[in-house]
Amino acid sequence: MPYDDLRSFLDTLEKEGQLLRITEEVLPEPDIAAAANAAGRIGDGAPALWFDNVKGFMDARIAMNVHGSWRNHALALGLPKETSPREQVEEFARRWDAFPVAPERRADAPWQENTVTGEDVNLFDILPLFRLNDGDGGFYLDKAAVVSRDPEDPDHFGKQNLGTYRMEVIGRDRLALQPVPVHDIAKHLRIAEERGEDLPVAITLGNDPVVPIVAGMPLRYDQSEYEMAGALRGAPMPIATAPHTGLDVPWGAEVVIEGVVESRVRQIEGPFGEFTGHYSGGRRMPVIRIERISYRTNPVFESLYLGMPWTECDYLVGPNTSVPLLKQLRAEFPEVRAVNAMYTHGLLVIISTAKRYGGFAKAVGMRAMTTPHGLGYVSQVILVDEDVDPFDLPQVMWAQSAKVNPKEDVIVLPNLSVVELAPASQPAGVTSKMIIDATTPVAPDVRGNFGTPVKDLPETAEWTKRLRALLADR
Repeated sequence: MPYDDLRSFLDTLEKEGQLLRITEEVLPEPDIAAAANAAGRIGDGAPALWFDNVKGFMDARIAMNVHGSWRNHALALGLPKETSPREQVEEFARRWDAFPVAPERRADAPWQENTVTGEDVNLFDILPLFRLNDGDGGFYLDKAAVVSRDPEDPDHFGKQNLGTYRMEVIGRDRLALQPVPVHDIAKHLRIAEERGEDLPVAITLGNDPVVPIVAGMPLRYDQSEYEMAGALRGAPMPIATAPHTGLDVPWGAEVVIEGVVESRVRQIEGPFGEFTGHYSGGRRMPVIRIERISYRTNPVFESLYLGMPWTECDYLVGPNTSVPLLKQLRAEFPEVRAVNAMYTHGLLVIISTAKRYGGFAKAVGMRAMTTPHGLGYVSQVILVDEDVDPFDLPQVMWAQSAKVNPKEDVIVLPNLSVVELAPASQPAGVTSKMIIDATTPVAPDVRGNFGTPVKDLPETAEWTKRLRALLADR
């Protein structure tokens, strides 16, 4: 059965040995973030972390690293925890084909248990806030899902966006929001500001484990994240109506924050340790005015550590970036076999593809850069043959070292858009992009000496299974 809230998923993680309770008293800074940082250094089986004995907080319940390993990511999708990353991506792609699955609207959401409004709104009374990196400019909500609607088409369910955007706490009832220009909420805000209107938003914290996955997916503008969540869950996504804004929010959230992005108001936000492994600097960002907070009794505050990869963020956004790129590319180029966009939120993408004719692979690479995700992120593409596994880095490095003639196979495209957080961009938000064609040339491209490749022996696949079985039985 799919999980309807965070708590039921945490129960499963504990039963599976994938939740570690830290019982000793810890400092909010640096212990909580440092522990989550360390979880990313102990391997693909790292557990989620639970803290409820935090110095200075009377009644804190903090969950970190919930998606921070391939085991936890598999369990979030209802798969056995031993499922390999490649198998998880393949299952993810298979479930995509069930999209769309209409959500199920429910009453009596658990977050309706407690409410504060108006002058009583104070984030510091409800959330045990702490900084994640030494150089962070303040406290951040970095694993929240933000809901907004297209002001010109508010009744179009698919154009209602559920996205993950970092938010700095800049007051008891104020947040600074970073809307990356290629993301849907940036379009919603632009339309609202052109109309001279505030943009209503609902922010949900402590969601069921599929919500953070879909909230970071690069879907088309008119595709609903809730309908994708239903496909990934194998059951309708439970949603509820936020009482102040009327927006659709996850039924099982721990906290629901409602308010508006104030039209044409900007305030300095940042710096923040980001998924790139660098600080982002400070920039003028839109401001959210909070007008209502609803929350479960004894809410669980979920956050994630961001910094030098790999961290929880990489496990969370790797598969949900790889699969949309695969589906979007394959719709136009059915020759595409697999896509690996696991690295630094898809700034680097590895694609395996068959070829129709000489130069075909380079066209696939250029198309990857113009997908919804590619416009703002994909800055380097490596193309490999259909018999090379893009998730097997030794194979990829072999292809690049043996098949690339830099003069003809490396293309640099100048002055293209990229997310401003990319540290190599200059100026911020503009970069040169690179395609490396590590595929075997096909006619009429007849370069090189690739006519006599060495292939695996016919019996190798069967012996691979036998060896694995023998090792498992030791």
